[in-house]
Amino acid sequence: MSELSPLARRAFLTRAGAVAGGAVLLGTADLARPRAARGLAAPHVYTRAEWNARPPSSTAQIIAAPDHLVVHHMAFPNSTDYSLAHAFQLSRDCQDLHMDTNGWADTGQQLTISRGGHVMEGRNRSLEAIGQGANVMGAQTANHNGHTLGIENEGTYITALPTAVLWSSLVQTLAWLCDVYGLDPHAAIVGHRDYVATQCPGDALYAELPRLRNEVGGALGAALTTEPPAPFVRSGLPGPRRRGDHGPAVGPGERG
Repeated sequence: MSELSPLARRAFLTRAGAVAGGAVLLGTADLARPRAARGLAAPHVYTRAEWNARPPSSTAQIIAAPDHLVVHHMAFPNSTDYSLAHAFQLSRDCQDLHMDTNGWADTGQQLTISRGGHVMEGRNRSLEAIGQGANVMGAQTANHNGHTLGIENEGTYITALPTAVLWSSLVQTLAWLCDVYGLDPHAAIVGHRDYVATQCPGDALYAELPRLRNEVGGALGAALTTEPPAPFVRSGLPGPRRRGDHGPAVGPGERG
């Protein structure tokens, strides 16, 4: 990435201090319930057992804490079914696509949010890792899976925007993760396209990332820099070629 990329500029300009903390998970790994490090309201994250995930073909590797949180759109239809049953089916459909079509070991992303605002564990051991203040090696941002955590948001946001309830869950989830990992949202929250040439998370949602970072900072209650609004720009970046294609997710030497 060039020094003039949005990601590099944010990392250079940010002046805020990190928020300290670590998460606690209750119970066994797959039945764990995350809570915030310092009393911040954490989202209810549905476990893989609850959405009836398939066994992965290999166990995910726990790695060091992420330094960036990557916002994706799933390149799935913008469903108007906001039910929990739909959200669970979404997670199963995503896992099937990633394993059967992409040939990966499991779901690629660490977390998934449905258009009904339901937050679900993605790749196996993700909640276990977050509870340790760590991460799992995913398959969601090519060449950068070793230091990023990915959140897939149901829908396609090239011209449309997420539902209000999805947005609210995304803010809460990102605030929780920033709290757990001690991250400044203005430096840490990025779009998939900040790393690779892709529409993801879509022109419309990407233009809302400054507002997203501001709202996450507000949820943290920290005195962080406020970013000005960004204009909607038709980027011309490559869009989905098929359902579920949000752009390069695995680079040379990385395993799905």
